Amino acid sequence: MKIKRLAALVLGVVITATAFVGCGQSKGASADASKKQVIKLGVTGDDHKVWDNVKERLAKENIELKIVSFSDYVRPNMALNDGEIDANAFQTMAYFEQFKKDRNLDLVSIANTVLAPMAIYSSNLKDLKELKNGDKIAIPNDATNGGRALLLLQEAGLIKLKEGSGITPTVKDIVENPKNFEVIPLVATQIPRSIKDVAVAAINNGVAVEAGYSPLEDSIYIEDTKKDSVKNYFNIIAARTKDKDNAALKRLVEIYQTDETKKLIKETTKGSSIPVF
Repeated sequence: MKIKRLAALVLGVVITATAFVGCGQSKGASADASKKQVIKLGVTGDDHKVWDNVKERLAKENIELKIVSFSDYVRPNMALNDGEIDANAFQTMAYFEQFKKDRNLDLVSIANTVLAPMAIYSSNLKDLKELKNGDKIAIPNDATNGGRALLLLQEAGLIKLKEGSGITPTVKDIVENPKNFEVIPLVATQIPRSIKDVAVAAINNGVAVEAGYSPLEDSIYIEDTKKDSVKNYFNIIAARTKDKDNAALKRLVEIYQTDETKKLIKETTKGSSIPVF
């Protein structure tokens, strides 16, 4: 009897463990269509109307999309690498490539989403021509967004960067600064709160929108979206390399990259984010 009870107990433990594994929670989205599949998707900020819509469409195919919000640009990639989430959608290709290189992460882009142009804002100036000698200019302090901001300042004719400084120049690469602007790197998410302390600020699109700005209506200069170099700033969906052919993630991409999503992006962002699929 004791042997039978022990066997039954062991069997019960095995069944319970199998039930948990079958949920496909954060160790690679499940691809078994016979049961509910779960995808944990990391995003930044609290406004994810487009992904809520994708979530509804995936639910019709027995795929549950769990949206996990992060408040910074570091955790989404680390959580993905550590298996806490199955994919993320919050970053540009340039940021992604630099981030995984710096931390030696085995992640890959599986799809393009939108181009979110960077712009220059001010709390009191209406035109860049109003800038005075020695004025302060805030830019993001991370390598990719900071580099993009400096390229934007160069595009606007405010500074000139060293030839060959690539897509991640730093303030040390400024070779011409006729009006002696003081370029101040700040944490990207803090810039909107500090905008009154500077003359102008280069703010990446997501942070600007989260702070209540409309890049098309409130900026005084916006990035030229027709340049070839903007492909570096396409936003992407990222996953672990081992999951790049996962069936559930492929379906996520297919459901996202549709005309319905394009229409919703244009409506919800009022044209400030441009679909690139």
